[in-house]
Amino acid sequence: MPVQKVLVVGGGITGSVLCLALAQRGAEVELVEISPQWFGVGHGITLQGNALKALRSVGVLERVLARAVPFDVMRLRRADGGLITELDTPHTGGPDLPSTAGALRSDLQNALCDAVHAHGVTVRLGLSVDRLDQSADHVDATFTDGSTGRYDLVVAADGINSRTRELIGIDAKPRPVGMSIFRVVADRPAEMDCAEVYYGGPRFKAGYSPISPGQCYAYLLDENLDASLVGPRAPLDLLRERGAGYGGTWGAILDALPDDTAVDYRWIEAVLVDEPWYRGRVMVVGDAAHACPPLIAQGAAMCMEDAVLLAELVRGDEPVEQALEDFMSRRLPRVRMVLENSLRLAEWEIHPGTPGADPARIMSETLDSLTAAA
Repeated sequence: MPVQKVLVVGGGITGSVLCLALAQRGAEVELVEISPQWFGVGHGITLQGNALKALRSVGVLERVLARAVPFDVMRLRRADGGLITELDTPHTGGPDLPSTAGALRSDLQNALCDAVHAHGVTVRLGLSVDRLDQSADHVDATFTDGSTGRYDLVVAADGINSRTRELIGIDAKPRPVGMSIFRVVADRPAEMDCAEVYYGGPRFKAGYSPISPGQCYAYLLDENLDASLVGPRAPLDLLRERGAGYGGTWGAILDALPDDTAVDYRWIEAVLVDEPWYRGRVMVVGDAAHACPPLIAQGAAMCMEDAVLLAELVRGDEPVEQALEDFMSRRLPRVRMVLENSLRLAEWEIHPGTPGADPARIMSETLDSLTAAA
């Protein structure tokens, strides 16, 4: 018998897509989000075809693509801007969708928030789960405001530092990969028509992607600098200093940044729950179960695939126990492959002289394998 009443913990991309996929299949869905305000924030995001496919399945693709920038190639460049090669990127969402689209994360999240409200999901802000008590056929949740609720299934999409993961006794913890990322949203140069990545410079790499008709998302991958810098307002002068040595369009973007540009700086971390992501009728999905370096641009896609498949299975004809087992048999090998290949790319970029290192091959092989159904 399919689950009927579901609690979703976390209102980011994963949780929002899950709410939509469940509500569209007739489930009664409640979402709790720890932030007291729920709307789109953040920088740019790269959406591969399989992410676009998931967005189409929950009915928000048209709105997202109306502001996003689709493209089907990626260029690799030297630090001075000279072209190394142009790669056709596989259509992981099928031949009828772009292989890639660059978007503002805020545009994507706003589209999802509006759709969640439109589908009648109960949204409660400023709270999360404090305690979970399970029986054979339900979960009793106690929330941080003292209220309670009873559900057939609880699914936590509460991110890489998931509190729910700890509550249900899963010991996996995120670990630093050994690289960090500076990110900015900037004016989009007229010549920018796809994502481009710069290799061979003073840092691990630099790159950018168009995300709207007038904006782009630019980034610099670096070593881990002082942890006190981590946050949404890192010094622009530091980015200028660390990014010196890259030319071409990337250098022009950096030179043109206004002095009040918001610079987001983060250490990159990874985590994989390499065992079932559930205990009884409580589970974690998305970055709470698997988070990888953004080197293949598959993080959001893997999260959205989780959400769509989980909703399909738990609203199907199998008992919930079988549905969750089937979910794991399909998802774990796929996300493990993406994570391992992303970590391999990170290792090669940290140690560029590694014998046999071939980033273009690993990226292409990974994306080719993802053309198979999730």
